[in-house]
Amino acid sequence: QVQLVESGGGSVQDGGSLRLSCTASGFTDDRGHCMGWFRQPPGKEREEVAAIYSTSGTTWYADSAEGRFTISQDNTKNTIYLQMNNLTPEDSATYYCAAEPPPTWQAYCEKGLTRFDDWGQGILVTVSS
Repeated sequence: QVQLVESGGGSVQDGGSLRLSCTASGFTDDRGHCMGWFRQPPGKEREEVAAIYSTSGTTWYADSAEGRFTISQDNTKNTIYLQMNNLTPEDSATYYCAAEPPPTWQAYCEKGLTRFDDWGQGILVTVSS
């Protein structure tokens, strides 16, 4: 099982930026794997925001994130990031990091279709108007 620890959430005003981090531990081999960011606003379903495949660095974004959010990784630190710019109150949610241990289908990751097994505890992002 992969352990995931998120950091970097908090409160920001409309139009502001935040960067979330997620550090993973427990991967047992170096084959490619998929990691992603999800969010769940109060009273709504959880949705996938972005994903990244470890060996290629290829990414996928939800329409709501495209152009404003950037997912990236530092494989030397087993960490992924979510840079969020031009935030709006509609982005307020609990954000979750997720991982699918290898072997993971790269094609699924690149289409936002990976079924993730391991989850972080979540971190709150609040955007005020």
